[in-house]
Amino acid sequence: MAETTKKKGHIVMIPFMAHGHLIPFLALARKIQQTTNTIYTITIASTPLNIQHLKSAISTTFSNNDISIHLAELPFNSSQYGLPPNIENTEKLPLTDIIKIFHASTSLQAPFSSLISNITEQEGHPPLCIISDVFLGWVTNVAKCLGTKNITFTTCGAYGTLAYISIWSNLPHRKTDSDEFWVEGFPQNYRFHISQMHRYLRQADGSDSWSKFFPPQIALSMKSDGWICNTVEKIETFGLQHLRKYLELPVWSVGPLLPPSSALKGLNSKYRAGKESGIALEECIEWLDLKDEKSVLYISFGSQNTISASQMMALAEGLEESEKTFIWVIRPPFGFDMNGEFKEEWLPKGFEERTRLSKRGLLVHKWGPQLEILSHKSTGAFLSHCGWNSVLESLSQGVPIIGWPLAAEQGYNAKMLVEEMGVSVELTRTVESVISKEDVKRVIGIVMDQEGKGKEMKEKANEIAVHMREATIERGEEKGSSLRAMDDFVRTIL
Repeated sequence: MAETTKKKGHIVMIPFMAHGHLIPFLALARKIQQTTNTIYTITIASTPLNIQHLKSAISTTFSNNDISIHLAELPFNSSQYGLPPNIENTEKLPLTDIIKIFHASTSLQAPFSSLISNITEQEGHPPLCIISDVFLGWVTNVAKCLGTKNITFTTCGAYGTLAYISIWSNLPHRKTDSDEFWVEGFPQNYRFHISQMHRYLRQADGSDSWSKFFPPQIALSMKSDGWICNTVEKIETFGLQHLRKYLELPVWSVGPLLPPSSALKGLNSKYRAGKESGIALEECIEWLDLKDEKSVLYISFGSQNTISASQMMALAEGLEESEKTFIWVIRPPFGFDMNGEFKEEWLPKGFEERTRLSKRGLLVHKWGPQLEILSHKSTGAFLSHCGWNSVLESLSQGVPIIGWPLAAEQGYNAKMLVEEMGVSVELTRTVESVISKEDVKRVIGIVMDQEGKGKEMKEKANEIAVHMREATIERGEEKGSSLRAMDDFVRTIL
């Protein structure tokens, strides 16, 4: 579309400063532009280093005529918040410092207000709406002050979002002596377990730095004009029903917001995520091509999680005993510099060499081409931290999941995958748990069995993959549920 064509309005987006939020916001922007034939100007605002990250993802993933998104830099000084210099997202931070970047995100309010005021002045009216991250609740106040709508975007699924916001808002585990408790918003007979919560949430009492950030920001986001959810109506009927009831707001399910299939064909996954892969994609695919169908276990704990040294040792021993082929995206264990060099001593003696010589395992350091691995016919299961982007990528390819939730809403996602969807078994929870090689071998055996429970989980995952595809396609006059939701969202903001 020529730049001279008159744009009909402006949509401004502001994600939270984390990799797992930036990329879904970019995918959402692309989806809005596809739905509206780019008649709206879209601006994504973030800090300078995150804008660089988005630029790299845009320039190598989308063709020029496919997307035209403006990027606006918001000044940010990490050292004012006790963060190391040039740290502008969660990725390179140790867990102990993660909360600092949440608190630091509130400093974006003044520059963001100025951005909206400038757009209003230039265009003669405020933007059509601001789409903001669930963790940036303060945007609701900016939108109200400057006369525009605010829509909250949760990059998670409906079930995980509801559990996360309700537990932070109500701290129900503080009101009982039991390890099990009811979470407001869910049916009365429903129980969550303390072990499904991250330790900072388990310890939260309303006076700690985590409690001082999350409940107020979530409360503000619940006052926005509606929510967008990165999920699919048919795969999360239960979660969406209860989230809508809890929020008493419209919730548009427009997912799955996954990278365009053209990016897969173009062999540029490492660029798509704005990251350098630890292995050449061609080499990874060649290795997979030599394996039997559904025979490979893929292991990854996401872009900013890792497991403890003792857990890593047990996982490696269990993998060897299972005799299954695997690809493991591996980083230094918890407590060490996750972006530092990997040491042989963290694995059983000779493990890496044995797996290489036997061609039974492939260790990929730091970052792997995840969606390409999951979409390969040889991949049979995914041992995952159950981060929502990873869950969507796995289920979109019909790949069942071995759950090992580590942080955020991952424990609730894992619960849903096991209890509601039947596509997962849990190996363990959190970085504090103790596992044995026997645990690892047993769970791998269940999920990768071509008969029994493994077969049943694979069939259910395939059904979900079909629902996900159908949600985003158009057949003549008939549109999928996510396309209809996007149309309804656009009508609402107009």
